[in-house]
Amino acid sequence: MSESDARIAGAEAPPRPKNAKREKRDVNGWCILDKPIDMTSTHAVAVVKRLFSAKRAGHAGTLDPLATGLLPIALGEASKTVPYVMEGRKTYRFTVRWGEERDTDDNEGRATAHSDTRPAPDQIRALLPRFTGTIAQVPPRYSAIKVDGERAYDLARSGEIVELAARPVDIHRLELVDTPDADHAVLAAECGKGTYVRAIARDMGRALGCYGFVSALRRTAVGPFQETDAVALASLDAAAPAAGGDRAALTALLQPVDAGLRLIPSVNVSRADAARLARGQAVLLRGRDAPIMRPGVVAVSTHGELVALAEFAQGELRPRRVFNLNVAS
Repeated sequence: MSESDARIAGAEAPPRPKNAKREKRDVNGWCILDKPIDMTSTHAVAVVKRLFSAKRAGHAGTLDPLATGLLPIALGEASKTVPYVMEGRKTYRFTVRWGEERDTDDNEGRATAHSDTRPAPDQIRALLPRFTGTIAQVPPRYSAIKVDGERAYDLARSGEIVELAARPVDIHRLELVDTPDADHAVLAAECGKGTYVRAIARDMGRALGCYGFVSALRRTAVGPFQETDAVALASLDAAAPAAGGDRAALTALLQPVDAGLRLIPSVNVSRADAARLARGQAVLLRGRDAPIMRPGVVAVSTHGELVALAEFAQGELRPRRVFNLNVAS
């Protein structure tokens, strides 16, 4: 009996084979996952992609397995806005464990140095200005930075000595939040792209003469996304059709594509100009209603729909990335 015959007869259709491929869908938007501990960013993206049956997915900024917090996952057309999210500032709340340094600069590694010295809160506060502003930072040996085409963490795990050069990073804010006991300090940091919190803990420990590593880490903001935007994995699971939810409930947990562009200027154009941009043509903004903006990248919309990312200069919009919207000319 075929599946259609079974439905006609009122019988239950045969279950789909376990190895059957799920039908992929065009899903566009941002899933701001509150990543749980002990999950890699790659695994998190794969899980979200599967739950949404999405054709495309990527993320804006890796989180270590031992870290929790915001992992913005771009689905479909949102992937075109990833660079603008990654360029934004990130904020972290992290705990430093004093008295020991580890080769990974976090809980996962093996101890490489010990100290019986513990810093006083005033000593920690006095050191913070040295780690604020544009500073030179040596990334952890266990990081995703490439060395001669290989990831640093792969070389380190294979036993090779990895020497990474210092590079400038921006730390806009660093403050002491709490000192629950002599062995631990809780800090908050707001920093730019490429900053490693593990390296901050390591270098502060060395400067204080007591060593240190990150024992807990949570990312609380990425670019335009805040903790209030975060969605727990359990909420996604519960809303998924496989758990008795429906597509609408799952889709309601997404942020729109243009949510990743909140921090860049925006401009609205007519449907006719939007259609030109969608075809890759430049548009000249004329007249007294033309917006007054600085040259640079802008998000272009028409009637509430995102059309393109464009370069604005001398009154002209030149499309850089066009979004897959059906804009009539």
